[in-house]
Amino acid sequence: MEQHLIQQVIQVLADTLQLGDQANEFTVDTPLIGELPEFDSMAVVAVLGGLEDEFEIIVDDDDVSAETFETVGALVEFVKDKLAD
Repeated sequence: MEQHLIQQVIQVLADTLQLGDQANEFTVDTPLIGELPEFDSMAVVAVLGGLEDEFEIIVDDDDVSAETFETVGALVEFVKDKLAD
């Protein structure tokens, strides 16, 4: 995985969820849904909006599943797939 893309996704997570320094510890294996108290259903919507703005992608409701938010790496792969569309 591209390190730059990983860092961009982590930055969107940090900014959207207001995680501060906590995001500095994130890796592709960091679990998200169910592990971060800040990551609720409203946060999912906010993160998707942040990703759309950052990467100039369009995310349809049908594109998103729980697996998309299992880990940072899964979210990065999701963005990578959307960029390839």
